[in-house]
Amino acid sequence: MPVSSRSGAFWLVLALLALMSLIAAPRAHAQTPAPLAEWQYSVGIPLQKMFEGEPPTWQIRLGAAGSVRPRYDGANDYYLLAGPTIDIRYRDLAFFSTGEGLGWNAIFTDHWRAGLALTYDLGRREKKDHDHLAGMGNIGMAAETKIFAEYVVSKSFPMVIRANIRRQFGGANGWVGDVGAYMPLPGSSEKFFWFVGPAVTFADSAYMNRWFGVTAEQSARSGYPQHRAGAGIKSYGGGISAMWFFNKHWFATADFGVAALVGDARNSPVVQRTTNLTGDVSVVYQF
Repeated sequence: MPVSSRSGAFWLVLALLALMSLIAAPRAHAQTPAPLAEWQYSVGIPLQKMFEGEPPTWQIRLGAAGSVRPRYDGANDYYLLAGPTIDIRYRDLAFFSTGEGLGWNAIFTDHWRAGLALTYDLGRREKKDHDHLAGMGNIGMAAETKIFAEYVVSKSFPMVIRANIRRQFGGANGWVGDVGAYMPLPGSSEKFFWFVGPAVTFADSAYMNRWFGVTAEQSARSGYPQHRAGAGIKSYGGGISAMWFFNKHWFATADFGVAALVGDARNSPVVQRTTNLTGDVSVVYQF
């Protein structure tokens, strides 16, 4: 069903204001590399149409979240991110989310959801871990365009299979993507849902070399040996996500993820810890 010009203008203004606020403030659900599986940012969304039918015109959820995560892939130090959590959806057509980004569903049926989104990556700052990154330089914040697709197997076997690929503009200036799957666990009910699933992340040589490679110049400045990271699988892992509904409007979420670097990423001299964990919690009001 087409979006009216008035609704479209309202959506655009609201999304732009929210995007500006997120860029200016700390974020708890940024798309920066982290052990949280990519499917956990949109957990349960493709199941709504199969189990609940057509969505309402607007779904608006606002809250606060906190996340503990490594400073970058392979870091030894962890830090706390705190900030707003925003999830706004217009019918089954468009969305703005601190997890999924600003996007459009080109397809949304009982079994399929696919579309395009604009997200971001916070990059890596040398001064945040100067003892280990001195001489490596910064990886700047980058905008990302994302193509994603999700498939729900069936109502009796509600496994969701998800894949996405993202192109960075800035930062590593490369391609990175994920393939994952998840499904509800026993004990899920109308007021409590929890999901579990694996994920694999892959990237091209531009992305891998920017994050895990060491050039001759970087080697001279940092003392690390030169290292070239080729295209391929970057990491594998998985996660658990849960949602508790206190009443019609209030609910809480919790996520836990783990990711292990492999191949050229694992062997990078920049990497201090080959397996990283992350966790986050949020409290959200649903209008």
